[in-house]
Amino acid sequence: MSQPPKAPKVIPIQPMFQSDAKVYPRSISGWFANWRWALVWLTQAVYFGLCWLPWNGRPAVQFDLDARRFYIFDLVLWPQDTIYLAILLVLSALALFLFTTLAGRLWCGYSCPQTVYTEIFLWIEKVIEGERPKRMKLDAAPWDARKVGIKTAKHGAWLAFSFWTGITFVGYFVPIRELVADLWQLRPTLNEAFWVAFYGFATYGNAGFLREQMCKYICPYARFQFVMFDPDTLIITYDAERGDPRGTRKKGADAKEKGLGDCVDCGICVQVCPTGIDIRDGLQNECIGCAACIDACDQVMDKMEYPRGLIRYSTENAVKQHFGRSEIIRRALRPRTIVYASVFFLLTGATAWSLATRVPLKVDVLRDRSTLAREADDGSIENNYQLQLVNASEQPRRYTVQVAGLEGIRLSQPAQVSLAAASTGTLTLQIRVDAGSADKGAHPITLTVQDEADATIRVTEKTKFWMP
Repeated sequence: MSQPPKAPKVIPIQPMFQSDAKVYPRSISGWFANWRWALVWLTQAVYFGLCWLPWNGRPAVQFDLDARRFYIFDLVLWPQDTIYLAILLVLSALALFLFTTLAGRLWCGYSCPQTVYTEIFLWIEKVIEGERPKRMKLDAAPWDARKVGIKTAKHGAWLAFSFWTGITFVGYFVPIRELVADLWQLRPTLNEAFWVAFYGFATYGNAGFLREQMCKYICPYARFQFVMFDPDTLIITYDAERGDPRGTRKKGADAKEKGLGDCVDCGICVQVCPTGIDIRDGLQNECIGCAACIDACDQVMDKMEYPRGLIRYSTENAVKQHFGRSEIIRRALRPRTIVYASVFFLLTGATAWSLATRVPLKVDVLRDRSTLAREADDGSIENNYQLQLVNASEQPRRYTVQVAGLEGIRLSQPAQVSLAAASTGTLTLQIRVDAGSADKGAHPITLTVQDEADATIRVTEKTKFWMP
């Protein structure tokens, strides 16, 4: 008798996303918290204030996509200056590599927009709902008029702040005074309304709801950060040799008699963590390096009259081999960091020099290819050219054109052109050479465009003159 077929083995699907319990970070004060808030104020003062700063009759920083011009104080960048954008991206990557290799996730813990806006949203939440225990109690309570009122006030404040960030973001592309006037009168363009709403809702969702989920599951930096770490990278560490075994005790109790380490197992380091991890379990992907656990642990150590530094910034080698501060600093100068720093500062210097010596004039020469050459009225050979000029400064300028490269070469008539500030223009040239003064074929010549009032503003371009 044949055996019945076996049922196929069911392999459970492992979810890529794990729904964790909501994190209620506890407020903390301390040296690192003060640094974090100082950078919150600094970054937001720059972000919210720079677009309002007037400069030469326009915002100090403006990205005018319609006119294809970027204004950064006195610097005017055109599409031809895209190389500077590429260099900026390279410098950002090098800076990320350098600072991550030296001191871990400094960017994530102190300057990342996700961290900055989460800090602001948590502060708003604390002001309206109260500290951690009150927030937990409120969320666990049934819905009533009081809870609805508190939640409405919190989300209203979140939305107001979020949409102001959206207005500010669009204000870097559209003059913000005009944008605010349009929004006040309910007549913004479709693009303006869309991007204000998009950026506002993105801020509201990321800082209000995603929070640590963004750092744990969405941001790619947490996934590849360990590639840039080594045993001498400065990270947040728990000194297990000093802290374990953990256990509660009264203040003044002799921990050694009880067979305990310095960690009193209070759990405050977990309560203050914005991603809800326990740093005592070792370095984890979720750790953003904000150092809130250091401030919390130091306060507990002060109360227990133990030395600070149970949780501290240190390196893997320093914890294992008991290095002092001077040894940690000395080992920071290793081949990897020296290479990153050298390339970063050399490229930064070269870019600064390029911008400082940049000529605010761009010239493109186009030959008339429909007629390579023709005989002029005076019997000379004439070629036609078109110059495309860009005045990359914010002052009106007048330019003259000169030609050289062949004996007797000349312009059919003096060539001059005036351009308004930060504008473009074209100029058609007829260049002549006496017949028989050059062999048949193409001959290299140069066209020089110079500002009449400033001899340092001068551009020379090469082209060809065709003799039939």
